[in-house]
This record gives sequence, structure tokens and C-alpha cells, in this order.
Amino acid sequence: MLAGASRPLDEDDVMPSKRAKLSTVSDGMQMYLDLGLPMDEALTKSYTFFSPLPFANPDNNDNESDGFVLGVDEAGRGPVLGPMVYATCFCRESYYSQLSSIGFADSKQLTEAQRDQLFAKLQTTSVQQHAGWSIRCISPQDISHCMLRRTKYSLNALAHDATIQLIRDALDRGVHITKVYVDTVGPPLSYQKKLQELFPKIEITVAKKADSLYPIVSAASICAKVTRDAHLSNWVFAEQWLQNKMSKEYGSGYPGDPKTVKWLKDSVDQVFGYPGIIRFSWSTCVKLLDERAVKVVWADDEHAPKNTVGKYFVRNGADTRPRSKFF
Repeated sequence: MLAGASRPLDEDDVMPSKRAKLSTVSDGMQMYLDLGLPMDEALTKSYTFFSPLPFANPDNNDNESDGFVLGVDEAGRGPVLGPMVYATCFCRESYYSQLSSIGFADSKQLTEAQRDQLFAKLQTTSVQQHAGWSIRCISPQDISHCMLRRTKYSLNALAHDATIQLIRDALDRGVHITKVYVDTVGPPLSYQKKLQELFPKIEITVAKKADSLYPIVSAASICAKVTRDAHLSNWVFAEQWLQNKMSKEYGSGYPGDPKTVKWLKDSVDQVFGYPGIIRFSWSTCVKLLDERAVKVVWADDEHAPKNTVGKYFVRNGADTRPRSKFF
């Protein structure tokens, strides 16, 4: 379910941007969703998106006198498929208690409908005067590329860099950040020290379970989770010929999810493996490809077995194999 505003549309309502998509929520209200990327395009490259800034209105430009609290959290770190999304939510310090009273909590403890409604509240005019949010959506292709390249780029490093980029981007846009709360990746003390050295003028707090301790991090976790879920539910395969052929019943994407496991087993192609929604560096994917795909033997292998990938490109009269989904 998608969200983007928490009231019925008026006749003079306009689309927030060309990327916005109109959606209807369970209570019958229509709302715009804007996640920085059209839902009808394949997510092959990572992107960053910022909501309108609280001081975009000249009549409300008091950011110099009122500092901002910023929270950071992620969604989709562990799944074997789909994007990993880092998000921030930031609000004026004078507004923080009011934002906290809206009811933000760890996104994993909320239903989809509750997450959508809270995300919608962040995009109402009354809240946008005091708060904003941003996302860094990292595509599964970029995750695979980073983790499989010759010079390893770990998931932790990728996560740290996404967090740092979002904080810097907020500062570059003129958001006067005074406090930052981060849900930790790795040991919190060393991560906090790293961030504090990069941003010495900001009070940094890195903690485990920060999304359940600090409402501003809870709000960020909701932005991240709604973004990831929206991309998965509206996934467009980069391999266009698969769009109407491959099932999207892949569940949450976590290796322990039975729906995900079933989809992985059912969707593997013996020659081409998986489409680009998969993170090929995950051990779950590697294991299934080893078990179910044809072994690849390079030309310089001295003892190449007869049963190799090459035979799949040679057809004889008795061959009754079904055509691959990838063609």
C-alpha cells in the first residue's frame, strides 16, 4: 500500500512532482506517493531523494534560530532480493515532542497500513512546515557489484557511506542539524566515533535498537520501509521479457521466509540464473545456483566435463525442453 498525503484530494490539489503516483488507501482517501523514481521504471541504479525542505516557504525560514534533529535507519539490509533503503527524517528541535506524539514506532512493529498512514502524515502541509525526510535507495545490482568486485566493498561500508551521504546532503541543502541519532551498523561506539569525527559540530548518538528508542529514528525507519515495500510490490524487471512471465510472489525477500525460498527455487534458470532483482553476493543465492544451475566451465579448463552450459545452445530433433523464460 502506498501513501503520500493524509487527507482527501481537493480540486486545487496538484501532483507534488512528476514522479508522484496517485494511490488510494484503506480508509478511502486518495494520496500522492513520491519516492523519487517512477514506479513504472526498472530500479537498476541507486538514487537519492529529498522531500520538500521545511524552510522552502520564505515565510517559515527560521532554520538558523532553530536547530534540527535528524534520525537515520534502514530497511532491507538482510534480504536476498530487492533494494536496501537508507532514510532520514529531520525536524526542528522545537517541534520534536509534537512529532513524537504522532505515534512513530519501529516500522517492524507496525502493520503496513499503520506505516502508510504515518508516512502520509510526514507529507501533510502541517508537518512539512517543521519536518522533512530523505532516502538513499541502493539497487540490488549496485549491491551485487559492490560486494563481488575484485576490491571488496562490504555491506557495512555501503551502509556507512549511505548514512554519511544523507547527512551531508541535508547539510548542503541548508538544514541546520544539531543532533543526529543513528541505528547502528556494527559496533555502535566505533561507528559513533567515525561519524563524530566527520561531523564535529553535530551531537551524534549511535545506538542499538535506536528505532525503538528515538521517535525521529522510528520515523526514518518508516520512510525506509515504505520505500522498499513500494518498489517490491511494483517491481519492474529490467529484463522486460520477464515482466509478465515471472511471478512476483517472492515474499519479504528474507532467506528465512518460506515464500521467498519457494520463489528462489522456482525462478532459477539453469543457464541465466536469476534476474537483476537478486543480490548475487548472498550465500543463499550462491548455494541455489550451485545446486540448480548448469556448471560453467571456462575454455582453458583442462578437464571440462561433457555436461556443460554449452549443450544448452545446441538443439537436436529429439529435444523437448521448454523454452527459457529469458527468451
